[in-house]
Amino acid sequence: MEAVLPVEVEIPSMRVFAESKLKQAEWAKQRYKELNLIDEKWLTALCHGQCYQQSMARTFNKKVRPRKFNPGDLVLRKVLHIAPDSKGKFAYKYDGPFIVKEIFDEGAIILNDMDENENALPVNTDALKKYYP
Repeated sequence: MEAVLPVEVEIPSMRVFAESKLKQAEWAKQRYKELNLIDEKWLTALCHGQCYQQSMARTFNKKVRPRKFNPGDLVLRKVLHIAPDSKGKFAYKYDGPFIVKEIFDEGAIILNDMDENENALPVNTDALKKYYP
């Protein structure tokens, strides 16, 4: 038995035909069947991948608790950007407290600071947590 390069299997050569003892038409039919099987296997793998992603999303979403805020609630805002003069790992993780002024769909919230000065930019609810004094 002699080793055959993968390139030679994909490109029909006289040596491959001689070793397999197939006519060119039969070899082409077998090759076409194999290519159809590759598409079928690819679709099966794609389906399994999508099913896996859906099951992982369901598993994750079971443990997610929605955050509900009402106007007037006190919240802390996560510090997203670390200032150059911060204290490294000893810097504060949350800023505030703030008062919830207005709630929009899709989780956007407008905040006021404790002096009733309004912050212009809305904040996502993912970056907030309730503050209990």
